Amino acid sequence: MQDHEIVALYWERSENAITETNSKYGAYCRKIARNIVSNEEDSEECINDTYLSAWNSMPEERPSLLGPYLAAIVRNHALTLYRKLHSIKRGSGQTALALDELTEVAGTSSTEDIVDLNLLSGHINGFLAGLSTNDRIVFVRRYFYVDSLSEIADELSMSESAVKSLLFRLRQKLKNCLIQEGYEL
Repeated sequence: MQDHEIVALYWERSENAITETNSKYGAYCRKIARNIVSNEEDSEECINDTYLSAWNSMPEERPSLLGPYLAAIVRNHALTLYRKLHSIKRGSGQTALALDELTEVAGTSSTEDIVDLNLLSGHINGFLAGLSTNDRIVFVRRYFYVDSLSEIADELSMSESAVKSLLFRLRQKLKNCLIQEGYEL
């Protein structure tokens, strides 16, 4: 089923909207949630919250691309749950590592400031648009999807050390870009 057909089901308030969404995007959303919360039960909770949020928001919005729309929702739910479950400053696993890496860019110890990119989104999108396709894929896979270095390396036929070095250079480039835009880091 095409995205516009699924969105139409939401607008019609048909329960088939959830079934079709799960059929087409369930595995995609589960991977995002699982990468962040590292637990099957918690990722299912995020998926359920995502479907409820999509159900409640569709009368207001009509996304043309349902996949990225759902990815943003599930990611936000997973990060909220992650923060709730790991209320200490530093957690463990890939999520903590990815957030710690971004913390270095901002020069702050508050990962919440980094995760909430609402104010910085225009600058970060501009930064991403200026990257090569491969660099953009690596950056997004690590910091949006929270994929491990080994997953990124395997899928892009790179060594882990090459991915790690590239991410370091990209973080430095982002930091410089944000400084040029007037952010005090």
